Amino acid sequence: MLDFLRQPWPWYIAGPLIGSTVPALLILGNKSFGISSSLRHICAACLPANIPFFNYDWKKEVWNLFFVFGILLGGAVAIGFLSNPNPVEVNPNLAVELAGYGITNYNNLVPEDIMNWQVLFSLKGFLVMVVGGFLVGFGTRYAGGCTSGHAIMGLSNLQWPSLVATICFMAGGFIMANLVLPHILAL
Repeated sequence: MLDFLRQPWPWYIAGPLIGSTVPALLILGNKSFGISSSLRHICAACLPANIPFFNYDWKKEVWNLFFVFGILLGGAVAIGFLSNPNPVEVNPNLAVELAGYGITNYNNLVPEDIMNWQVLFSLKGFLVMVVGGFLVGFGTRYAGGCTSGHAIMGLSNLQWPSLVATICFMAGGFIMANLVLPHILAL
């Protein structure tokens, strides 16, 4: 059984499991799925300032904080008990392309050649980690939600803004991965 859990699951199993969270949340408590709003709830609970954006009854959304805590706990259990000790399998063509950028250590899920403390203080690290993190946070707030909220929950509810946001997420990801990131990694 543990061997089965340690292997990557095919899309036709993992996808419906992820997608089933939407009807489960709607049926069990009329709740919307989304992760990015949990940071707002934490700030509303912890910041005593009178900032209008954080001035709302965050206690009505405390279930979301428990949901995010469950995700973190599930990740910790998976790493502690279910992690696969074998290196991450990378397509040989991708391995050649990554080697061209100086990325050869991808045995973990995070490529240590570009995600470490030494690289953080370089131009490449600053662009990838700091500027990239800012853009993700800004985009999430500007779009009114994250990819999970729009692509999983919003599309399930046939919301037009979520379709537009998801198309923009996908287009932005394609542009970044194929047109911008190669130039950053070549620095």
